[in-house]
Amino acid sequence: MKVYRWFASRRLEKLFHLPLSRAGFLKLLAAVSGLFLFARRSGALALGSLGKTLDPRPARAAKTDCQLAAAKGENPDRLTRRAVEALGGIARFVRPGDVVVVKPNIGWDRTPEQAANTNPEVVAALVSLCREAGAKAVKVFDNPCNDARRTYANSGIQEAVRKAGGQIYYVSDWNFLTARFPCGSLMDGWPLYRDAVACDCFINVPVAKHHGLTRLTLSMKNLMGVCGGRRGSMHQEIDEKLVDVTAFIRPNLTVIDAYRILLRHGPTGGDVADVEPKHLVIASADPVLADAYAATLFGLEPESIGYIRLGAKRGLGSLDLKTADIQTFRV
Repeated sequence: MKVYRWFASRRLEKLFHLPLSRAGFLKLLAAVSGLFLFARRSGALALGSLGKTLDPRPARAAKTDCQLAAAKGENPDRLTRRAVEALGGIARFVRPGDVVVVKPNIGWDRTPEQAANTNPEVVAALVSLCREAGAKAVKVFDNPCNDARRTYANSGIQEAVRKAGGQIYYVSDWNFLTARFPCGSLMDGWPLYRDAVACDCFINVPVAKHHGLTRLTLSMKNLMGVCGGRRGSMHQEIDEKLVDVTAFIRPNLTVIDAYRILLRHGPTGGDVADVEPKHLVIASADPVLADAYAATLFGLEPESIGYIRLGAKRGLGSLDLKTADIQTFRV
């Protein structure tokens, strides 16, 4: 073993306090490899990205015809199109030549009927709308909790996106970069997915469902899917962290899939008895208002959801449903 002889000739066994026999050398190699892989998976090291950082997405405000639109009916595609149309149309958000990210929830190995992931027809409708507006590329991805191959396929989103002409792909560890959050942020130094930041338009499209920790998964909670590192540690002081991520990503458009909502045992779900059909799609340029409206579908006051309350306090949007210009439609 030439590598072993090179190490031994330089007496590096004294440095590592290991007798550098062949067995000792192999132990050293295994230890270094394990440390390297741990650092990479924890987000401390992004291979190919050393020294690179991400700045917050620039704001690109859109003037809309109303603050929030909610369309109710039987066809998810038509509901999505009608809700976006009521805001003024997709052209208010997507310009010709734009690179667009459509970020659904594809976190779980579940079927559409189990309502743990975003409805594939809602996602496909948004991809089609972006292409009709002249988008250069429409990218769809998530950082799932279950196996990505199974979540993408069994959710129905992979096939729906491909048929609509979008690009759906798995996230890569190489593409998570350290994000430059404001000093003092609990997310400072956290790795985010480059494609979620390096886009012209970001459309956040979660499913509305129960969550055991935050009570609800809505648009701000859905942005955990652009975060890398050890995401389990995000659960500490999670509301503040979700608000910080929302302020960093600055979604241009939020579309909440409430065609079916998961009332219990979220976020994973699995039992269709926990699912209630609402046949509703919500659209807004204001992520706080969209989440506030969706919270009422569960019989909850928006102020009772920590990240909604903090998002409004931080100026990311409004939770005042009484004064907001809200348009509802039957499709």
